[in-house]
Amino acid sequence: MSLRRPSVVTLATVTTALALCTVGAPAQAAGASPGLDRAALREAIALRPDDGAAGVVAEVHRDGRTWRGTSGDAVTGKRVSTKAHFRIGSVAKPMEAVILLQLAAEGRVDLDRSVQHYLPGLLPEDRFTSPVTVRQLLNHTSGLPQDLDGASPVPQDQDAAIDGRFDTPSFDRSIRQTLRPVGRPGPGPRFRPGTAQEYNSFGYRIAGKLIETLTGNSFHDEVTRRILKPLGMRDTATSVPGRATSVPRPYLPGYLPRSTGGLVDVNRQGGLPSTMTSTGADLDRFITGLFAGRLLRPAQQAELFAVPRGADGKPLPYVGSSNCNLGPAKGTACYSTVLMYFPLPDGTLLWGKTGSDMGYKAGVFATPDLNSRAVYAIGTASSDNRAPATAQRLALAAFTGRA
Repeated sequence: MSLRRPSVVTLATVTTALALCTVGAPAQAAGASPGLDRAALREAIALRPDDGAAGVVAEVHRDGRTWRGTSGDAVTGKRVSTKAHFRIGSVAKPMEAVILLQLAAEGRVDLDRSVQHYLPGLLPEDRFTSPVTVRQLLNHTSGLPQDLDGASPVPQDQDAAIDGRFDTPSFDRSIRQTLRPVGRPGPGPRFRPGTAQEYNSFGYRIAGKLIETLTGNSFHDEVTRRILKPLGMRDTATSVPGRATSVPRPYLPGYLPRSTGGLVDVNRQGGLPSTMTSTGADLDRFITGLFAGRLLRPAQQAELFAVPRGADGKPLPYVGSSNCNLGPAKGTACYSTVLMYFPLPDGTLLWGKTGSDMGYKAGVFATPDLNSRAVYAIGTASSDNRAPATAQRLALAAFTGRA
């Protein structure tokens, strides 16, 4: 069974949509707060015919107040619980980064030493002549190829993608299929490491392998011991290696259409060892615990909100086609070692992460003082990779006070 190619476009467009909703919005007066407009929030997640969504679950925290809501399942008409589980996609990446930062604090890894040092032979020496540091894996400045750039192109229709969702690749297999594809030359660097930033999931495949190599334990064991248990994230689960799993109940359904038009509930999937399911409450626990300093020592905590800079002291250029191409810092790095940011109209920065798995789109964002936080998950009802309109509307209502 072939390894599924993740949708980089989806990850990028979700982030772009969330940022777009703040561009051009009227600035708040200094110190002013839009408050929690519950009617606007309910309207924001109410599904519309062109949303391409089957359901939404969301929660917003602002000025000490909390709102939670769901849209219900548009396909079956069944109620969706505010405690619904969902797949979080790349929202798991900050957890990978936190584990490596913890290992750095323990003296078990130096973020400024190279992948070649810790994992000799992993990067083919004939193509990767410059050192790629662990830090560059995490802050998307490695210049490594994108996930599966080297994989042989195999046309795959939507039906094949749906049927192939049970695949459970290891970090090793994902890395091998990218760097050492069968029947064609492997890819080389996209740019010299440390000179630019471009969102790169492949670097996190290597980060996952590095965690397992340094600790001698599975990613599942390390993330459970270091993050999930300390923060009381009882509803969050990592994938079971070698076995497809279902989203725990109650769950937010995610659907994809077959060529015949019928919708398939794709909640049962395989995935990488870092594939995770969670709830809105648990993702809020994660970002709250992270920002409050419960997971990292002060030196590593400083990595949360620091984007990579060049020798001139300015943020590195961002070379991708989206993600960091909005707002006053357009075209410059917007990812730190752990998170990404975008500015609100009043200049406040939101930090967090979006994610996408087959049938699901999710995100969690907060201000550094934790005064404003939001978590959302969308179960899809189409194969369209457009930015989710519900995320745009929710961000408007949650962070700018605009419906």
